[in-house]
Amino acid sequence: MSLICLSLRTASLAALVAFSLPAIVSSAQQNVPPAPAAEPAAPAPAAAPVFPPPDPANFTASAPTKETVNGFLQASWGYDQTRVWEVAGIIKTSVDGISQVVVFVGDKTGKQKSSRIQFFALADGKHIIAGDEILPFGDHPYADNRALVKQQADGPYRGAADKDLEIVEFADFQCPHCKDAQANMEKLATDFPKARIVYQNYPLPMHKEAAGAAAYGVCVAKQAGSNAFYTFAAAVFDGQDGLASPDGATLTLNSAVTKAGLDPVKIATCAKTPATVAEVDASVKLAKDLGVNQTPTLLVNGRPVPANAPYDTIKQIVEFQEKLDGLSN
Repeated sequence: MSLICLSLRTASLAALVAFSLPAIVSSAQQNVPPAPAAEPAAPAPAAAPVFPPPDPANFTASAPTKETVNGFLQASWGYDQTRVWEVAGIIKTSVDGISQVVVFVGDKTGKQKSSRIQFFALADGKHIIAGDEILPFGDHPYADNRALVKQQADGPYRGAADKDLEIVEFADFQCPHCKDAQANMEKLATDFPKARIVYQNYPLPMHKEAAGAAAYGVCVAKQAGSNAFYTFAAAVFDGQDGLASPDGATLTLNSAVTKAGLDPVKIATCAKTPATVAEVDASVKLAKDLGVNQTPTLLVNGRPVPANAPYDTIKQIVEFQEKLDGLSN
């Protein structure tokens, strides 16, 4: 599995068009003589897409049912009130238990171009293959992730002690996009005071000082608790450029430990112990078990969301997930 630090989630099919981010349209100017001036035509009013009517001949597989596919799409896309779709086919393939699902998706305001996507539903009824990714599937596609997070996400946290609404951040101290995402994390803490917001270390191999920074963070949290950890983390992200070299990393991390009110020598000693390294490794394993392959990623009650997507989109998804899980008033 390729591990990357990304500015936005770029999974196959945009994780089944998981986020309603504005499309970027490029245009070119041609060197042609100007046309004679004319009265500008009134723009055509935007209209909802009209999908081709489903053909019964395209529903040859016994599973999944159209209701299950629609339930999955509602769970995945329902946060976006402008999105519309039509399940166009659930087709039996040459492999027993694997079905091809075809969906038309569009924007009911007519501002975005409609598209046709496809994925393959697997025999277990709980997973699909979309492009080169295996993704959770079903009416409640994030339930297994949520259970695993509740059991194993044990990093420092802020907010609520209970785990009814749990937002887990997988981040790498040396990832620049993780640094950028901290503004979103602060807003989430303010807007969702009843949420438990957990930090899980996910140092990527490409960042040579990230694992050491993660180990320091584990020791800070162990010795002084979550509040001290978040003071330390903010200082490390602020001084992230210092992690570019081993000597710079030592200075940056020791300075962050001091700002958290702790002794850098004691934290450095703790960070090198096998037990601390094992804690960092366990957090990395948890990320991989959850299918997280890039930083920064949030899991909102098990639902993956890029931590540096536009904040309004993240907030919309968190609110929708609350409703799905019966948490909203």
